[in-house]
Amino acid sequence: MTIVQHSEKERFSYADYLTWKDDQRWELINGEPLLMSPAPNRFHQTVSRKIEYQIESYLQGKSCEVFYAPFDVRLAEPETRTEDIVHVVQPDLLVVCDPSKLDTRGCLGAPDWIIEIISPSTASKDHIIKRELYERFGVTEYWIVQPLDRLVMVYQLNPDGRYGRSAVYSASDIITVGILPELQIDLKLVFKGIEEI
Repeated sequence: MTIVQHSEKERFSYADYLTWKDDQRWELINGEPLLMSPAPNRFHQTVSRKIEYQIESYLQGKSCEVFYAPFDVRLAEPETRTEDIVHVVQPDLLVVCDPSKLDTRGCLGAPDWIIEIISPSTASKDHIIKRELYERFGVTEYWIVQPLDRLVMVYQLNPDGRYGRSAVYSASDIITVGILPELQIDLKLVFKGIEEI
């Protein structure tokens, strides 16, 4: 995660974000531009593809949709004008069950489920900054996948609107998805062969 100042301006908005012509991918958190890591490594891509496949297979014919990065998610208070939004993230995977949140630019509002696949360079951003952001804006379920450790941390919003303590799953576990209780993600399939890459 790299914070980059595009100018002397202290805080940027979604309107600014849309004007950036860089070949690099950015996220905007609290108005600060964060340069995203270079292209994800093979571990990341393999794990992402295997999780996305299990989700997509289950969602066929259902109202929820799965999306993968790059895909802008704009998080803001209800009264905020779109151009004034100061939080734009690109989760690795996300599921949206309310089609009214989707538009041509991505998702406006909290997805139901976000999955971030971390690398050493993004660990603190995903564990702290994004967890707090997703909790604040009501992402019901947030998964942090650690490919090198072959672990998944699952956060779910409590009735008070806060994430409780994470549940931690290892490579031999099957996770029942909280927002879609009939969907189970088999981590044996997700992490199979990762140690050989």
